[in-house]
Amino acid sequence: RSLASAGTLDRLFFVYLHLLPRPWNLVAVVLATTVGVLGFAAHRGWSAGAVVGPILGALVAIGIGLGYQALHREAVERERLIDELLGTRAILAEQERTAGKLAERERLAKEIHDTVAQGLSSIQLLLHAAEQAAPDHPALDRIRLARETAAEDLAETRRLIDELSPAALDGQSLAEALERICLRAQSPTLTTQLLVEGEPERLPMPVEAALVRIAQSAVANVVQHARAERMRLTLTYDGTDAHLDIVDDGIGIEPDMLRHPRSGAFGLAAMRSRVEQQGGAMTVESEPGHTAVTVSFPLGAAS
Repeated sequence: RSLASAGTLDRLFFVYLHLLPRPWNLVAVVLATTVGVLGFAAHRGWSAGAVVGPILGALVAIGIGLGYQALHREAVERERLIDELLGTRAILAEQERTAGKLAERERLAKEIHDTVAQGLSSIQLLLHAAEQAAPDHPALDRIRLARETAAEDLAETRRLIDELSPAALDGQSLAEALERICLRAQSPTLTTQLLVEGEPERLPMPVEAALVRIAQSAVANVVQHARAERMRLTLTYDGTDAHLDIVDDGIGIEPDMLRHPRSGAFGLAAMRSRVEQQGGAMTVESEPGHTAVTVSFPLGAAS
């Protein structure tokens, strides 16, 4: 009966240590040990075994309990480290894939520039020389048409090269790259301005590249087609999203163009596709005297 009581007391020690928070579990063990000693003394009288037995059982139980808790904490910490390692490995793999895509796009841009673009440029020059050498040639109209076609194809090829090339950040910040785009677009007939609102945050390189390319495309279309006098780029960080607004006071975009963008016109389809590829959103508002292209990317995706 004494052994059974001692075993029951030891099990109570483990239950207290496991279920109760510290220091109440230790208090419960001390109280249970005191009750056990008094119970043994009342049942069998005072003796060294009646006192030392429960105390030793309590100390052993506390040691085992503390060791188990230490092992549990170590297992939890190891699991956390494994989760962090897996997350870091996934991030590194995604960065490597992104870097590989950008490197391949840059290689394709260089190949196109060194082959197709150079060939079209040579054809254009040769046809222009033919026009100058034989102004009365009966096939002059066809020569001129061929030269103009080569010029159009060369411009389209250069646009494709720009699309494939990395964003023109050149080690600068996003705001500095946008400022450079504004300065290049400024002319005696067009006033440009860049505003940065909110606390700037570093965005992933593909997102910053997309913003620069979108700004280049939108600004180029304002310069070429809008007949605007003023244009403003606004880069806004509102804590949850990064917004880029390109606003001008030009003639606006035809409603049919907004509903069904045509290739080679405003490039809306290409801009929207670029935004969606990076998980962003794009809206366009246009009427005579006011056109606004707004692009938004969530800052949460940046990390």
